[in-house]
Parts: sequence; C-alpha cells; structure tokens
Amino acid sequence: MQISSKLTIRLAAVAAAAALALTGCTTASQDGGTDSTGGPSQAAAFDPSTVAKDDALIALLPAALKDKATLEVGSDTSYEPAEFLDKDGQTPIGYDVDIAKAIAATLGKKAVVHTADFSSIIPKIGTVYDLGISSFTINPERSEAVNFVSYFNAGVLWAVQKGNPKGISMDDLCGKKIGVQTGTVEEDPDVKDRSAKCVADGKAAIEIVSLKNQTEVTTRLVGGTIDAMSADTPIINNALAKTNGQLETLGETYDSAEQGIAIAKSDTEFAAVIEKVMNKLIEDGSYNKILTTWNNQDGALKAAVLNPTAG
Repeated sequence: MQISSKLTIRLAAVAAAAALALTGCTTASQDGGTDSTGGPSQAAAFDPSTVAKDDALIALLPAALKDKATLEVGSDTSYEPAEFLDKDGQTPIGYDVDIAKAIAATLGKKAVVHTADFSSIIPKIGTVYDLGISSFTINPERSEAVNFVSYFNAGVLWAVQKGNPKGISMDDLCGKKIGVQTGTVEEDPDVKDRSAKCVADGKAAIEIVSLKNQTEVTTRLVGGTIDAMSADTPIINNALAKTNGQLETLGETYDSAEQGIAIAKSDTEFAAVIEKVMNKLIEDGSYNKILTTWNNQDGALKAAVLNPTAG
C-alpha cells in the first residue's frame, strides 16, 4: 500500500463541534464562531487596510482583472480555523479568509469570499471564482486542472475519543468506522487505500463515513458513532482544543504536504501575479502575522512557489 502525500483540504468549523455534539446540531453555520463554553473562538478581525496597495503588482494584472473592484474567492467555510463562518452564521473568517483579504488589498481590491462545497470550487475557477482558497493540498490530479501557488504546509493526523476507549490502532483499522470529509485526500486516496489493503489481506473493509462538513465528522466522533477520524493537522488540533478534552490524537502526523491557492489553468499571467503577491506578504510580515493570529504559524512557508512539484 502506498499512502501518498496527496493530502489535506478543508479546515472545519469545529468551534461548533463540542456545542453541536451536545445539542444535536451539525450545521457549521449555526455555531461556527463559538466553542462549547460559549466563548468566542475566532481571532481578532483582520484589517486589510493594514496591507499596502502595490501599484507595480497591479500593473502586472491581466487586463480583465485590472479594473475589477473585487476578487471572487471560492472557499468551503466549514473547516475551522482556515475557513469557517463567524457567529452570525454568514461571515467567512479564518486564516485563509484573511490571506484572501491581504491578497486583494495588495492588488487594490476587496476579497469577496463565497461559501461553496469543497468539490465544486476547482471546476469553477476562472468562471465563477477568480481564486480558490480552501486548504487545497497540491497533488497531481488537482494540478492538472488549475495552477497552484503554495502558501501553507499541513500533514495528516487522526483522532479518537479521549482515552481511546475502543482501542483503535493505526495498525488495525480494518472493519472500523472512520470519518472523513467528502472530497478530501484523507478520504481518497488515504483511507480508501487502507481499506483496499484490508480486503486484499482477507479482512473486513474499513467502513468509511464520508460527510459533507468536517464539523459533522467531529461531532460524530465526540458522540461515539464513529471510531476515529482523519483530517489535516490544523483541523485535528483545533478539534482537540474545541471539544474540551473529549478527543485525543491517534498516531503521529504524516504525509506533510503543501497547500495551494488555485488559479485557472489558462491564466498563467494571473497565477504569476499571485505568486509575487504572496511572497510580498511573506517578506513584509503580513503573512506570518495572519497565521500567528490563528495559532497556525507552524504551517508557514518561507516562500510561495507557482506550481511546485506535486506529491
């Protein structure tokens, strides 16, 4: 079995998870900005006016974008702390949202972040959305469809209920109920490959519980209706923090991989501008300030790269 580094996607609105587990709600938009104690989970609002407009970079924009007042950004806002909904259930927040705002401000524009199903975003890049910023792991399949500018590094991590009462082991997941968010690399290829290996060895397949929102996956794990869940490291770490000690990690982080901002495959000119913008934000400290605000500075890159080699 080969577990590739084609991993990570969305970051879940897990602030809702503990409260949702107790109330039976599973909609991230209802409680996305609060933890189980009712306190605010979001970081301080990012002020894009602190990012200076760069006329030289604006001059490099494709003609179709130079006069646009906004950048339309597709994001699956159920993946706290990268992208999720504030307490009003409508306003996207998170470090990916702040990065989108900083990119737009650099280009003299405003970012409009649209909530979308994760799997629907890439097909709409270049038509509905100018950019896709939604914790996309850069892998060969996605790289065939869009240009990517790397901006974050994350790995895969698993979680179980506190104390691991069901005795779940990474070495024996056959026949277990494993929760993943639909469309993630955790679902395919990772858990699907593991399940295929189980069957090839004459064991029971893994029962893959694939759910649209990561919040729902976390809620089910807290409630004990699944045995374990697999997600990106920021998601798991956030889930542990927001469920008040009801979960713990299983095993170690593996398959660390870069995530990328998606730009239309045909729009290499715009992709090159986004690479330059990201490196400017890295160099002037705005990028690290955003990640630190959201306690995810460990995923920071030293440089953004257009179309890095996919794992």
